[in-house]
Amino acid sequence: MTAKKTLQINLKAIPETGLAVSIDLGPEWFDRWHEEDPGLEFADARITGEVHLSQHGQDILVRGSIEGQLQLACSRCLEPFAAPAAIEFDLLLVPGPVHATAAKEELSPDDLDLDYYTGEIVDLENILREQIILMLPLKPLCDEGCKGLCPHCGANLNSETCTCPADAVDSPFAQLAKLKN
Repeated sequence: MTAKKTLQINLKAIPETGLAVSIDLGPEWFDRWHEEDPGLEFADARITGEVHLSQHGQDILVRGSIEGQLQLACSRCLEPFAAPAAIEFDLLLVPGPVHATAAKEELSPDDLDLDYYTGEIVDLENILREQIILMLPLKPLCDEGCKGLCPHCGANLNSETCTCPADAVDSPFAQLAKLKN
């Protein structure tokens, strides 16, 4: 599957009524993404949906809805789990400069739904990658009641009982409790 080729849309191919593009991102697409960016925080995934592109003068409105499952690691116990993910998005693409400026500016709320394109091709792959990253939870949990790992022995407290003493404190500030005036 060569998803990259199907996700590059020539502006001339967008009819007056707009263009609907079906999205089906499977393991091959995510494997390629992992090769390009090994630091991704999720593994296997399957994302489907639809993106609709419409031209308004030189501006292009990209409206989409994608959903699926991402294989994440729980931030408490580090165990992998399948997390459902879904997002709807609207993005306005406007003709932009060839080279983005390096100056840092504060973005207004209207700027968050705005991006730039150059040339005659809109690359949906980058837009979809951005939307998938936005779908990721900041603190993925396998379960709200996840007990996590023991800070002393590393035991997964969801599946085993650790033998560490309950009063064991392994904090650099623990010695301060012993100080008295």
